[in-house]
Amino acid sequence: MNRLLVLLFLMFSGFVSKAQNNPTHDRLSQLEAGIKEYANDILNAPEMIDRFRADSLFTRGLVQALKTPYSFGYSFDSLKTISSLYAPDSSFKIFTWQVMKDFSFYRQKGAIQMHTNDGSLKLYPLFDFSEYTENPTDSVRTNSNWIGAVYYNIVQKSYNNKNYYTLLGYDENNAKSTKKWMEVLSFNELGKPIFGGPFFSYPPDIIKPPLPALRFCLEFKKQAGAKLNYEPAIDRIIFAHLVSENGEPKEKQSLIPYGTYEGFKWLNGKWVFDKTIETLLSK
Repeated sequence: MNRLLVLLFLMFSGFVSKAQNNPTHDRLSQLEAGIKEYANDILNAPEMIDRFRADSLFTRGLVQALKTPYSFGYSFDSLKTISSLYAPDSSFKIFTWQVMKDFSFYRQKGAIQMHTNDGSLKLYPLFDFSEYTENPTDSVRTNSNWIGAVYYNIVQKSYNNKNYYTLLGYDENNAKSTKKWMEVLSFNELGKPIFGGPFFSYPPDIIKPPLPALRFCLEFKKQAGAKLNYEPAIDRIIFAHLVSENGEPKEKQSLIPYGTYEGFKWLNGKWVFDKTIETLLSK
């Protein structure tokens, strides 16, 4: 009798699954398959012209896919060379990726897709303005003059009933150094994205960006692998303590991790330097 009930349950489940087949998912799956090769070539094509051509075709294909009603919930998880992150509150999703001209020049690309109740597309393209910027930490920016990064984490915090989303990302930068960015994203009264602001407080030193810094950057020797990420167990953003391997800390390409960590805690609407990181990590 029990076997019969199990069999009937499985048959009914299969029927319901077929009945609930999602045409939006099917269409997006097909469109994703159509741009998957372009996404791979952005990173892996051997010639510059092929990488930039793939980027152009991928961008057009992605936008076409996102125009599909209710595309916000689709993960695009087969696009391994493209970062796609949801905000913790699912209010938006951010796509980022990078294109290499040569080992001395990288450009980041991206877009923010907002969640909409009616499933329509509300999209903010991100235009990397880094190459036209002498001091990338000194200004609040919009999606039109964004300091590019490929994001790997989003940390949501609030202050005075307003949400702030801290984006953590990397920029391959050039042949000698890599950058990791900590960027606070908020939305203005019109719902448009704003990047940066007076969100950082830390003791000045030659390795960190000069204060006041409206975004935080770690720049270090290529392939050094310096950490910058959120640690939920201690509710802190931690980053590698850097030292110069040749005694010249002004030369960012000489900076390597020392093996200890520094960090920030969210306090009264700012990321405030926390001297207790090593103690917290050791517990």
